[in-house]
Amino acid sequence: MPEPTPIPTDQLHFAMPPTHGTVEDERRHRKERLVAALRLFGRFGFEEGVAGHITARDPEFTDCFWVNPFGMSFKLITVGDLLLVNAEGKVVEGRHHVNQAAFAIHSQVHQARPDVIAAAHSHSTYGRALSALGELLEPITQDVCAFYEDHALFDDYTGVVVDEEEGRRIASALGPHKAVILRNHGLLTVGDSVDAAAWWFITMERSCQVQLTAKAAGKPVLIDHHNAVHTREQLGNDLVAWINYQPLYQQIVRSEPDLFG
Repeated sequence: MPEPTPIPTDQLHFAMPPTHGTVEDERRHRKERLVAALRLFGRFGFEEGVAGHITARDPEFTDCFWVNPFGMSFKLITVGDLLLVNAEGKVVEGRHHVNQAAFAIHSQVHQARPDVIAAAHSHSTYGRALSALGELLEPITQDVCAFYEDHALFDDYTGVVVDEEEGRRIASALGPHKAVILRNHGLLTVGDSVDAAAWWFITMERSCQVQLTAKAAGKPVLIDHHNAVHTREQLGNDLVAWINYQPLYQQIVRSEPDLFG
């Protein structure tokens, strides 16, 4: 019996970020991905009352962003529920109020980082726990090396963020990085797609859990600087984040197709 013939690699499917023929198609895509990410955050228990928000820059009106409505459960949001908010924090599309903290933080992040398409912030359990210690993530696992020397600490807390000046300080602390730990508050991640920003948040939250668990059990062994940098170069870019996120996206759209409503 002859040996099986290998299938040429160019005939194997591998998902990559899509391109869009029109701005309308790209807008619809970003909104669908935004709602899917919010549904996943709800599934993972990242909600805490009305706190938490994910934003996506509009592809045409780039000083505006799409965001979840204030007071609506992540688990129930559909594409039709999203708000479009302008640079002054005014709702220009939609019929709900915007979370003022979402505007104060995200508007300044989007303004300071033109490369950022999406930003995610929520009061997740382990992110809050690590933020209470005022610590950065340490290179103790392969996955967390994606954040090695590429996340920051906003080492201050002055209450609920409702003014733009505080948002500017957070954006300044974030700098060129993919994430920032807000002391006594939680996590914020950014990306060049909704998928990337959402993946960074999800894996950062899990990395916080691993670090807290490992330190509770003993003294973690650190990955050395050279190998941590090398691993970050392999895993730490937004394309890898997009690829890692696709199984989660597939799960949520298969199980909750009403999100497109």
